[in-house]
Amino acid sequence: MKNALFELLQQTGDLTWEVILLNLAMSAVMGLVIFLSYLYTHAGTVYSRKFNVSLVMLTVLTATVMTVIGNNLALSLGMVGALSIVRFRTAIKDSRDTAYIFWTIIVGICCGAGDYLVAAVGSAVVFVLLLILGRVRNDGRLLLIIRCARSAEAEVESVVYLYYTSYANLKVKNTTPETVELIYELHRKALRSAEGREESITDRLYQAGRVDYVNLVTQSDEVSG
Repeated sequence: MKNALFELLQQTGDLTWEVILLNLAMSAVMGLVIFLSYLYTHAGTVYSRKFNVSLVMLTVLTATVMTVIGNNLALSLGMVGALSIVRFRTAIKDSRDTAYIFWTIIVGICCGAGDYLVAAVGSAVVFVLLLILGRVRNDGRLLLIIRCARSAEAEVESVVYLYYTSYANLKVKNTTPETVELIYELHRKALRSAEGREESITDRLYQAGRVDYVNLVTQSDEVSG
């Protein structure tokens, strides 16, 4: 029993220069595919070339580790123990970046194990999905921010609901003894409902008087540092 367990722990494949170079070359090629995918499908406000290059390096490094481990159970257990004590503190600004990191790790594992077909087919499917889903628009939320005197609050609210009817929802009301700030969340149909009017809502609000500013902003789910 002890001998069988010892042979299982010591079991390993024969590594040759051809196998090592082939694994690393295929991982580099697949890493470049991921690089191009991130480059062409990135929709964030800030594109990080360093992060994109890191994806290629992570693919090659993962394939290197998998090539070393092979089917050696002892090495795999030791690697799991070593990686379990490592903590990564890098902030992920885009939720899709996490998917790219997992993509590189999976491709690296496949290339290190010699399953090039699985890596290629899986990467091709993911690449096509990213290209298709990348065309889906994410317009975010429209926020209408108005600051006025408290004496003009009722008039401002009546103007907003006159122009946008039920497409404007009051989300935040910040008040001071003299002023009030109103933040409305607008549906996309709100802009179309106000298109036919000769006078814009901004001009109408400023004509009412006692309005400090009127801002229309788009709030998205992106976080930029």
